[in-house]
Amino acid sequence: MPKARARHILVPTEEDCVKLKKEILEGLDFADAARRFSQCPSGRDGGDLGEFFRGQMVPEFDQVVFSEPLGEVVGPVKTDFGYHLIEILDRS
Repeated sequence: MPKARARHILVPTEEDCVKLKKEILEGLDFADAARRFSQCPSGRDGGDLGEFFRGQMVPEFDQVVFSEPLGEVVGPVKTDFGYHLIEILDRS
């Protein structure tokens, strides 16, 4: 069964997400941004979600994690929780 490891940042608006992505692409450290801005408890760990299997996350999140390139910052990704920036760290 496919599994992946990713980290993410959850913010309330698409505007916040786009702005944060721009800052990260300009050099802001993803983990630091997660600690400062993420509304998910994983923010304390730099947004690290650990390893998970396909189907464990909401469908919109799963689709990105199991299809987008490793190491890139993807988003905004809208779910019922808000808007996410996602970095896929590993996939097998």
